[in-house]
Amino acid sequence: FISRFSAQRSPEEQPPTKTLRALKTLLLFSIILGLSLLLWGYVFQGCGPSPCKTSVCQDILDLYLASGNTSVAPCTDFFSFACGNINRTGSSFQALAEENRRRVRRILETPGSWHLAPGEEKAFGFYNSCMNTGAIEAAGAGPLRQVIEELGGWPISGNWTVSDFNQTLSLLMSQYGHFPFFRAYLQPLPTPPYLPVIQIDQPEFDVLLEQKQETNYAQILREYLNYLNRLVTLLGRDPSQVHDDASFFIFINSQLNQMLKSGEQQRAQGKVFKMVTIDQLQRVAPAIDWLSCLQATFAPMSLSPSYRVAVHDLEYLKNMSQLLEKQLLKHRDFLQSHMIFGLVRTLSPALDSQFQEAQRLLSQKVGELTGRPPMPVHPRWMMCVEKTEAFFEPTLAALFIQETFRPSTHSAVREGSSSADVPPPLPTQPIFSTLPFLMVSMLTQLQVKMGPSEWALKPDPARQEYDDVQLGPSFLQTFLSCIRSRQARVIQGFLQPFSSHRWQVPPWGLKASYSIPDNVMVFPAGLLQPPFFHPGYPRAVNFGAAGSIMARELLHIFDQLLLPGGCPACDTRALQKALLCLERLYAAFPSPRGTSFDVSRTLLEDAADAGALAIALKAYKKRLVLFRGETILPGLDLSPRQLFFRSYAQVMCRDPSTQDPQDIHSPPTLRVHGPLSDSPGFTRHFRCPQGALLNPSSRCQLW
Repeated sequence: FISRFSAQRSPEEQPPTKTLRALKTLLLFSIILGLSLLLWGYVFQGCGPSPCKTSVCQDILDLYLASGNTSVAPCTDFFSFACGNINRTGSSFQALAEENRRRVRRILETPGSWHLAPGEEKAFGFYNSCMNTGAIEAAGAGPLRQVIEELGGWPISGNWTVSDFNQTLSLLMSQYGHFPFFRAYLQPLPTPPYLPVIQIDQPEFDVLLEQKQETNYAQILREYLNYLNRLVTLLGRDPSQVHDDASFFIFINSQLNQMLKSGEQQRAQGKVFKMVTIDQLQRVAPAIDWLSCLQATFAPMSLSPSYRVAVHDLEYLKNMSQLLEKQLLKHRDFLQSHMIFGLVRTLSPALDSQFQEAQRLLSQKVGELTGRPPMPVHPRWMMCVEKTEAFFEPTLAALFIQETFRPSTHSAVREGSSSADVPPPLPTQPIFSTLPFLMVSMLTQLQVKMGPSEWALKPDPARQEYDDVQLGPSFLQTFLSCIRSRQARVIQGFLQPFSSHRWQVPPWGLKASYSIPDNVMVFPAGLLQPPFFHPGYPRAVNFGAAGSIMARELLHIFDQLLLPGGCPACDTRALQKALLCLERLYAAFPSPRGTSFDVSRTLLEDAADAGALAIALKAYKKRLVLFRGETILPGLDLSPRQLFFRSYAQVMCRDPSTQDPQDIHSPPTLRVHGPLSDSPGFTRHFRCPQGALLNPSSRCQLW
């Protein structure tokens, strides 16, 4: 090029020889430098992502191959591309929850692997007692009959000492963990100053008696009556002699069910809770001796008539009291039977298999009559693990962390989070340009805790002694001792100056937790496990799965901004336009066969899904810039960025027909297609043609 250029110039225009030599030298240096950079990239960076051939990568590859259907065009139906294999069963979340439970089981069944303190031995002793079905079957209904005698007996047994109704109710609440007419528990209020108070809520009755509009309602009641008759038979009585008691139990539950308001009704009426004194509550619902019942349940708290409690449905308590007052005048014995029947159901996990079989048969029959799936039947070990987790959480939390959350996992999580803008980035769209100062301050000071919490890594030895837990003489007595011990620990925790338990989540759990008063977001160790996360996975897998899950939970902090009137300082018109765009985007997709949903009801979750994908992708790109050496899964024929989107979709894989009609999320197909169609990156990396379902002509810019 320089030679040709020189030949076309006249002699007087020829550049000096020194200048020409300098230009040639500069060109040669540029060529050498370029080749050096290419050689450095080839030697030190590699010429592309390398396949991951470790055992953990093989496991995740097998999962992806088993669940996906690569014959489907990804730009047309990415859900089927990732989740369309007809042989898939359950969901990734369900599989991980079961695997975490198996991890706890392995801990409990190998006590020799741990150096156990005396308190920790009680956790293992409880599990062994629960699994000792031979001793439980041999005891039969004897331990239960003993409990009934402690409560004054049962009219149908012919051995009943007439006792004060409220005295029996106090015993049921404080000593047996049974709340027949309402629930009472300690929990922080969702409003400042977030102090823990006693909350009075609606009871948890069998849904079997709610739906009078059911076509087979009479048959459902008949099956429930058959179930009660089985219980009476197991307790050694003739069912024909207690028909009236069983019928009364069904009648009372039906009446109380009609008084209940759904959570949506309560929120619509702006009555999430109301603060009242115990004295005011006594005047509204006089059938219950509130002070004595609550004092017995929450000792050693010191209560008085002026103590304020949070009531979630005052109208229900008023109607419930009127019903009880009427029945106490005529059917005090029937009310005693009613409370005993309910207690038997509460204690059924600690009883012999015949009681549990009666409950399983009831669930099966009602499922056949209503078309609803029956209650799943789990193996005995699973129930025992669940109860051990509940009663001995401080002990098992520390052991679970030692077993599953190794230092390499912890460092990998921290490495990934440093790319993920934690605390989360503020919304950058002009819609949110004038966020309230208080919210900006809250977000910039947000604490994000991942994996093990301090209380699990350094448990308080005093909380693990369990001096009040007595193992034996029967498993039912052990079970009741653990109920009382757990209640005492909860109360003592709330009496501490700093209630750190407000944001504690069990490390084997999968649900992230956000504590408003502490401004802390917790992602438990149980969530940061395969198939969502592993230090040996390609980064695309970790960011696509665990990264999007974490981003979704963080974005829920902004939910109130998206509600009508939730952000007066925002550009309301632009916000509504963006939300309407998102609603139309989801409405344009066909509903999965056999499912229906309300787009407006799922809007907050849809917004979080779309934002989560965008944030996780941004964090992944940032990580690729900072660290080279990305790997892929051999056999999938996906680039790293394609693998990111495939990993995101895997989180949603489950059968759309199992969607609960009351679920606030969109069906899984839309939870995949909605965010992907709103992502320019997806269209680019999968080369989606114009007009493809997942390459719309316009996109929604919310976050």
